[in-house]
Amino acid sequence: MRTTRYLLVPLLLTSATAATAAMAAERVYFVAPKDDANVMNPVTVKFGVDGMTVAPAGTATPGTGHHHLIIDGTAEPKGDVVPTDDTHLHFGKGQTETQIKLTPGDHTLTLQFADGAHRSFGPAMSQTIKVHVTGSN
Repeated sequence: MRTTRYLLVPLLLTSATAATAAMAAERVYFVAPKDDANVMNPVTVKFGVDGMTVAPAGTATPGTGHHHLIIDGTAEPKGDVVPTDDTHLHFGKGQTETQIKLTPGDHTLTLQFADGAHRSFGPAMSQTIKVHVTGSN
């Protein structure tokens, strides 16, 4: 019986560690462009997510969501619906890249992940980068 007890404790610790690592691995990020990049119009923006699955808007499955791109703004609080306007772009079909046109100069881009009802997963599931637009291709 002692062998069973000693084997069970490491297995429980391994399972708890794996679950914690999976939770910590949830993140959203820019594949491109990189932070502080000099870019030209149209700007190709590629989105990434770890620990969750991209799904179309309307999907109510836990662990899924879709991307939103916020231009010159900040992440939405957790639970708030991401607005729909010229600076809050929705990718409700599950898209993972887009091309946008920005005025020359400095801009911030915030990638925000939200659930099927467009409710933000909060700043923890967002990333903000800066880009400098130098003109057009």
